[in-house]
Amino acid sequence: MPSRIRLDLSTHNPDLQDGLQARIHDPLWMLGRQWQFGEFNGADAGSPAAAQVIVDTAAVTRYQPGPRSGPHPASPYAVAGLALETLVEAEPVTDDSRPHWRLAAESGRHLLRLLETARLGPTRAQWLASTYVLTAPTAEQAKQIDAASLSFIRVLSGRSIDGLRFAARLRALQAGNTLAELFREAPFDQVSEVERPKVLSQVTAWLTWLDGLFQQGTAPSAWIPERMEYALSVSAKTTSSEVVLTAPEYLDGRLDWFSFTTSSGTGLGATESRTSVTEAFLPAPVSFRGMPSARLWEFEDGAVNFASIQAAPQDLARLLLVKFALEYSNDWFLLPLELPVGTLSQIRALVVTNTFGERFLISHTTDVDGPTTPWRMFSLTNDTQKLFFLPPVLGPMLESRPVEDLSLLRDEMANVAWAVERVVESAAGRPLDRHEAYQETLAEQSPSPAADGAPLIYRLGTTVPDYWIPLLPVKDGTTLRLKRGVLPAFGEGGIQGLQLPKGRLLEPNRELLLFEEEVPREGARVTRTYQYARWIDGTTHLWIGRRKNPGRGEGSSGLQFDSIQSSGG
Repeated sequence: MPSRIRLDLSTHNPDLQDGLQARIHDPLWMLGRQWQFGEFNGADAGSPAAAQVIVDTAAVTRYQPGPRSGPHPASPYAVAGLALETLVEAEPVTDDSRPHWRLAAESGRHLLRLLETARLGPTRAQWLASTYVLTAPTAEQAKQIDAASLSFIRVLSGRSIDGLRFAARLRALQAGNTLAELFREAPFDQVSEVERPKVLSQVTAWLTWLDGLFQQGTAPSAWIPERMEYALSVSAKTTSSEVVLTAPEYLDGRLDWFSFTTSSGTGLGATESRTSVTEAFLPAPVSFRGMPSARLWEFEDGAVNFASIQAAPQDLARLLLVKFALEYSNDWFLLPLELPVGTLSQIRALVVTNTFGERFLISHTTDVDGPTTPWRMFSLTNDTQKLFFLPPVLGPMLESRPVEDLSLLRDEMANVAWAVERVVESAAGRPLDRHEAYQETLAEQSPSPAADGAPLIYRLGTTVPDYWIPLLPVKDGTTLRLKRGVLPAFGEGGIQGLQLPKGRLLEPNRELLLFEEEVPREGARVTRTYQYARWIDGTTHLWIGRRKNPGRGEGSSGLQFDSIQSSGG
């Protein structure tokens, strides 16, 4: 058999310079291999060297809450003052139907702190002897308050100032331009003439602080209770016409360009706020992590291995991603263009100059592929002006745990839909778990165990927890709605009242008719949370917003009809 000879390179030179030079001793052979692999095949195509763009921008100047065809009128909107999400979501923190004892006590304590620091105004004893002292809840109010909140309120009542009551009085005097009347009332009637201007300065500064503590929305609201979601419209006036953008279903707490569609019909009365900008810049190659290196002897990042991507023949998205990353990524360039927030932009012209000095006018994708082009990124639905919308929305923000948590679900066993108030805001301004509160009530009212041989009783229907509110199907014209109903609250001696909702989401002060499709088989979860974010002008805003997310499926209330139970159960 022929012997095999192995040739190994060896060197005694300790210097690695010769090895690192990677000298080619047969360049003709290397050129031949390059020709064989088609590396010399190419087109006379230059790379982008410069670009110039002409863009028209129109600022959003009008805002309409609610549906596009709703009764609410449009109002002016300044992008620099407030984010669109904050404007849409913000709702009043206090409710006239129920006192907010914690905010009343905390705001009153801050007012007293300001006056004590400045050594001005009434003393603490004079405050507590006036009508602005925090009063205890009435007997009727106490029945609707949980035990923890009631203990909290009883500790503060008689010992704190009701800041909300004093703020209401102060606003009324400001509206009538009669602030001097304040010193005719207790406890300010004891303030000397010299101190009165300084006291007015302190109390007005305190009122400004209280009014700016929360971003509170005013009527009309963009919230649609029948849909459990927001709806809004904004408009801007371009060079062609006024463009109205509508977000018909805003429910997840985050707005973006894809939340809006162009709307036809009458405009919202947008004012002209247009600018035309011409920018010249240098195109930059596209880069991303794990991108194949363009240099011959450069080591690539081993953390990204495109060869390990497993893609079946039908996985076109993965195959296109790999093909782009490995073959075409170095053919794409970025043209950075800064646009004002809250504007509709229209590219008038884009001219690119390549390395050969040739100038090309880049057309819109709809001009190249037609109006049915599959590339729809950043394109607004029903848009005919080829606009790009940069909405005035928030970036990262802080969000509290829900102060109200509502579950909408279907109960197939009882053949009824339910609205379950899992968490509501307590009278002390804290989240209250209604399941735990209900269990505490049951423990206090637990019946004695049934004796042997106790007679059985017939029940027409069993009871359900007091935080389960029924949604009953009713006909509303040609559509089916789910109407918020009530169940009797049973106690010792029979019916003690009605099981009414305690949160705001179920609109306890008005009739609620939910659309039937808003309670699907998988259910829905609606929450109210505090939001905190910073806007582009550096100001911070704190408000309460609502969110709607998919639920966890169907539920069971345990409701049964025509049942037999023991007399002690």
